[in-house]
Parts: sequence; structure tokens; C-alpha cells
Amino acid sequence: MGLKKGGLPPRGSVLLATTGGVLNALAFPGLGWWPLILVGTPMILAALVGRSVWSSLLVGAAAGFAFWGTHIYWLTVYLGIVPWLALTALETIFFALGGVLVSLAWRFTAGTFPGRWGRFGITPMIVAGLWTFREFVTSNWPYGGFSWGRLAFSQSESPFGGLTAWVGVSGLTFLLAWVSAAAVQVLRERTGRQRLTWVLIPVGMISLLVAIPTFPVVQSGTIRVATVQGNADAGLFAAYVPGEILQNHLDATEPLYGRTVDVVVWPENASDLNPLVNRQSATALDQVTGRMRAPLITGALTTRNDQVFNSILQWENGHGAVEQYDKIHPVPFAEYIPDRDFWYPLAPALFSLIPRDFTIGTRSNVFDINGVAAGIAICFDIVDDNLIRQMIAGGADVILAPSNNADFGHSDESVQQLAIARIRAIETGRSVVNASTVGTTANVGPNGGIIDQLPTFEAGALVQDVPLSTTTTLATIAGQAIELTVSGVGLAGLALSLTSARRHRFRGFPGFLRRAGQSQSLQQQRIDGDDHAGSGH
Repeated sequence: MGLKKGGLPPRGSVLLATTGGVLNALAFPGLGWWPLILVGTPMILAALVGRSVWSSLLVGAAAGFAFWGTHIYWLTVYLGIVPWLALTALETIFFALGGVLVSLAWRFTAGTFPGRWGRFGITPMIVAGLWTFREFVTSNWPYGGFSWGRLAFSQSESPFGGLTAWVGVSGLTFLLAWVSAAAVQVLRERTGRQRLTWVLIPVGMISLLVAIPTFPVVQSGTIRVATVQGNADAGLFAAYVPGEILQNHLDATEPLYGRTVDVVVWPENASDLNPLVNRQSATALDQVTGRMRAPLITGALTTRNDQVFNSILQWENGHGAVEQYDKIHPVPFAEYIPDRDFWYPLAPALFSLIPRDFTIGTRSNVFDINGVAAGIAICFDIVDDNLIRQMIAGGADVILAPSNNADFGHSDESVQQLAIARIRAIETGRSVVNASTVGTTANVGPNGGIIDQLPTFEAGALVQDVPLSTTTTLATIAGQAIELTVSGVGLAGLALSLTSARRHRFRGFPGFLRRAGQSQSLQQQRIDGDDHAGSGH
């Protein structure tokens, strides 16, 4: 039996949506069963068919909580259940509101876009646009947004991943949601024979997407990189002796002395003693760069007046920091508390763990490393579309992504972040050097493939020739236009459908009055006839 026009019973819809949310979470690393995204997403969309506004809020909330509660459970490792629950609840609200939009689309687009093209083409396109719009909102708001969990980020191992070079992250999300919505429409067909016929539509869409060739990336050279993992307990909430993290990375770099490299890359906060003011740290960095005969890219917490920055420095022997990038998008409620006067009294014990607020940086995120333009992404910077576009616009030939994943222990956070880095490599046509304090440290080629990586929670280093590229992918040419276009398609299609439905109801209003008047007249005639008959007795 197909999915009825009125949808499933409420309990069935909630169960279906919850299951879909969990399956979508399992599509991401660590488990990484990427095909599940084409199972879980249709289940969520199908659960929203035939729902009222309040019912769709409930169904959307069930799907959102199931997905986010599973996907970001790594937040509980050091921070406990409260931050996990707070972020999950916030994202669940957005998911629920997005569910309302999708439910309205299922209900009203059929009348505006009738026929086969409407059912299997336009309506799924509108639904997919609304899903992408919800991801767009949560990726940018509030406080810069949280871009984790987008459908596209689950596809680093799949044949669909290569599409990001053509359409970008949001474009891939849209295509996956479009196929999923088309599958739901097939399930809504009344008979098995009809469904068997129309099932060729999503199958054909998938086949077409897989058949699209890999975007041609032309290698413009290589840069020999030493990527170091110190295995340091360098978390923001960890207790360690100042200078311990620096020493760990000095020890991990020492076996490399005598090797010929173009640059040494250390992770975020690898120099936990600020070399701009600490002579001991500056001397140690001079020794590293002197003995390696190459500049060092390292993370450090720097200060300027009363401001504190999460910074990446390019250090050269005898010259000190010749380049500096201060993190433009520090993580809210982790690296700083936005609107602290408002939020702090609500959870003083929790927010006391964040005694200082990192200042939002304004410097360029592109370094010149002996003629090679390197984009710099500090940890969660890698999920920020705006920062990726900024570094590519700045001419980056390679992306260096120093990170600190120590706060998340042996959870899925680091492998999820590496999956995002791989998608970014494909999208931009740039290699990504992902250097972490504890892992996952890896070098990623411009095709998204892992060149090599280090075991987690072990000190070590990679020395490799990493490809450079100046290729401009279609995704980087289009920039945000693809995301805004597909989101606009969803919103415009829904608005048109709602307007059309309202117009049809208005046009039917006079007829309704006429029929109501005729009914009232007949009723009055019966009453008059009864009165007349009664008077004859």
C-alpha cells in the first residue's frame, strides 16, 4: 500500500521521523554508512505528509532531536549533558520549524503544480529547497550558526561526494533531499503498479548523479609538508602545566630534524606559551625553524591590549611571527559567551568554565609561505562556508587546518571533522592539511582522498608532498548563489502554492454564499409549507 494522501497516523509519523533521524546520524562518521542518508531523509519527509501545523512541529521535533542527539553526542565527553542538551534543543527547534514548511509544501503544491511533472519534479524540488533553506539558516544564525550535520557532510566516502566541486555543499544537500522527496512521491502513488513505474524516477536521478564526471583539477605543483601531532591533552577544559603542550610538539618534531620540507604545521594551541610575549617559547620556535630550515605554522593564544585571540602564527627563524591569523568565527559558548551578561546568570557553574572570551579576529586567513598561498582554517572554521570562500578569493593554493580535538576524547567528533575537511577539499579543488593535537591528523588530496593519516592519541608526524592547485571549481565560481537559488526555489514555490490555495478559496466564496442561500431558501420553503399545512387542521 502506498503512503496515503493524508499521511500516517500521528504515532506512526513520530516513530517514522525518529527512526529517520537516527539513520541519518548513522550515515555520518564514526559509523559512516553514507547510503543511510537516502533512507533516513525520505523517512523524515514521508512522516511530514498530511500533517497539520502543530502535528508537523511535533514530527519535525522528533526527527531533529533523534538526529542531533545522536550526531553530536560527543559534546558530553568533557562538558556533560547540559551543553549537549542545549545545542540539541536549539537545532531541534529549527528542525521542527523546517518540518512545518515541508508539511505545508506537501499539502499545497499539488494543487498549484498538478500532473506528473508537478508531482515528481516540482514538488520534490520545492521540498528539497526548503530543507536546504533550513540548513542555510542554522549554518549562519544565531551567533554565526552551527554548520555541522548538513546532509552533504555525510558523503565524503560516497560517489556523490564529488558533486560538491560542481554544486557546493548546499547544492549536494539539495540534490540528496530532492531524490529523497521524489522517492516519497513514488510511495504516495495509489497502486503498486503505478509505484513500480514511477520508481524509475528516483533511480534515474541517482544514476544520473553518479554518472557526472569528477571535476577536473589541475595540479600546479606541490609543497612538502611536515604535519605534526603532539598527542597533547590540550583541551580548553583540560588541566595541564603551562608549556607542556609546547614540549609535546617539540618532542614530536625532533625526529624530523634533517628532513627537507617547505613548511612545518603544528595544531591549534600547540604553542601554549604565547611566543609573542614569552621568550622561552619564542626561542623554542626559533630552534625548530632553524633546524628544519622551514617556516612553522603553529597555534597560540595571543593577546592585544585586553583582548585574547585564538591565533595561528607563521614563525620564521630570526624574524618571529611574519604572519598572523586570528580566528574570525570563535565557537559561541565554548571559546566565548556571546551576550555574557544575559546568558551567564542562567548557568553560572557551566559558564564559569569559560572565564575569558576570545575576540573575533579581523586579519586575513591566507598566508604567503615562500610564494605559496595557504588558506588557514582553525578547527571549526572548516565548516564555515564564508571563511572557505574568503580564503579561495584570497588566492589559496592549499588549505592548512590546525585543530584541537582533545576536548572530545575518543568520540566521533574528530572523524566527523575530517569528513568535512574532505568535502571541503573536493568543493574547492584544494588539498587540506588537517593537523590535530590528538587526531585525526591527515593530509587530504584535492579529490577528497586521504593521502595518509596518523593514528589517534599517538605522537607522530607525516612528511609528504601535498598537491597544490589554482583550479577554480564551479562551486567556488558560483559561491553562495547556488545555496540562495535553491533555497529561494523552495520558499518561492511554497509561497506561490499558499497564495494559489488562498485565491481558490476566495474565488469559491461567492459560490459558497449562493449555495448557502439556496439551501436557506429551501429550508424556509419547507417551514412555510409546514405552517400552511398546520393552519388547515
